[in-house]
Amino acid sequence: MLEGYRGKALELLSSLGADIGDVLQVYNDKVNVKGILMPSYSRDDSVVVLKLDNGYNAGFSVNKVKVTLLGRGNKVVERKGHEVSRPGKVKIISTGGTIVSKVEYETGAVRPALSTEEIIRFVPEIEEITSISAEVLFSILSENMKPEFWVKIAEAVKRAFDEGSEGVVVAHGTDTMSYTAAALAFSLRLPGPVVLVGSQRSSDRPSSDSGINLVSSILLAKEAPFGEVVVNMHGESSDTYTLAHRGVKVRKMHTSRRDAFQSINDHPLAKVLWKEKTVKVLRDDYIKKSDGVEVNAKFDSRVFLLKFYPGLKPDIVEILLSAGYRGIIIEGTGLGHTSSDFQEAFRKAVKDGIFVGMTSQCLFGRVNMNVYQTGRMLQQSGVVPLEDMLPEVALVKLMWALGQTSDLNEVKRIMLTNMVGEYNPRHSLDHFPRWKHE
Repeated sequence: MLEGYRGKALELLSSLGADIGDVLQVYNDKVNVKGILMPSYSRDDSVVVLKLDNGYNAGFSVNKVKVTLLGRGNKVVERKGHEVSRPGKVKIISTGGTIVSKVEYETGAVRPALSTEEIIRFVPEIEEITSISAEVLFSILSENMKPEFWVKIAEAVKRAFDEGSEGVVVAHGTDTMSYTAAALAFSLRLPGPVVLVGSQRSSDRPSSDSGINLVSSILLAKEAPFGEVVVNMHGESSDTYTLAHRGVKVRKMHTSRRDAFQSINDHPLAKVLWKEKTVKVLRDDYIKKSDGVEVNAKFDSRVFLLKFYPGLKPDIVEILLSAGYRGIIIEGTGLGHTSSDFQEAFRKAVKDGIFVGMTSQCLFGRVNMNVYQTGRMLQQSGVVPLEDMLPEVALVKLMWALGQTSDLNEVKRIMLTNMVGEYNPRHSLDHFPRWKHE
């Protein structure tokens, strides 16, 4: 079935006996390439769409090139439920974002293309890796993600493993993906990898990273030896490999670069060479797979991330208390500071049963509130230093901790316990990135 083709392109492909998934060659005096025939959503009825060896989709007008059928490729056939008798099944759960989207050029709309069949059409290389199944859990912009949605994702992950999946891929918008990764990391004990993946550039753009990110994440979900939550995205600006970052040590560091995600105060867990279909594990301190999946996804969202800046007045703390907040994570300066004006406000908050934790705006390095008098005074007020935990990870962990207990001492114990690698006890110089001038 030549989905989406009509006019001149359909006439030519039919004359060749070609079908979706076959390998074609297109050539003229300027270009000579081969690729896998993909469905077309182009308004131009002369265009054939091929997936090239570099992972990109490209369109060619049959008015300008000659087309030859080279052979039968990995044909995509309709399957009910995609039941395949191969081991290593991976479940893909979509929450939104542009990681796999289908552009309908007639309307300009972009919709999720996340049926099992559509995913295989989008990246037919998947069939060389494993069998998959897919579901759209919900389709939202990542800025609309909420703690109650984290609970639903965690429950969907459990269902996937209970049904026999060996790994799970969660398709997610990139802007808040690290928050969701942290929430799942604290909520789940896992018998296999959970891989969050997104796309910086939508699938209709020539420079899209969606196909490579998705196929490498499926490979990672099938092959990785760990039982933890990771974020898998481009590891460099080109298309050579992706990197799997621990879900509680990763941040999006650029608005638009394809290699925007970096491990902070940490090294990536694995490197995925998607062309070679190889996963290279980079560390041996990963969380081992558990015998089964366990879910404890309870969150109290009455937590505030307070970014200190010069001139911020301490009455903001009183406002938070009167609004019913149960916890405050401070993004302090340097080693973990606010102005001394906040000492009494924090003392009152802690006395009223509010947890107050300190992180650093610097991101790299760790807080040390014993060096300067301000830090020592804040500790005397009850502020808890949180080592090298990222501010957003501390925020999510505090939501989770308050979902478990209302006892302030128990909350403090949880926050100071290194549960899933959110603290790194050892730092090295190469944790800190530097610009390389070449």
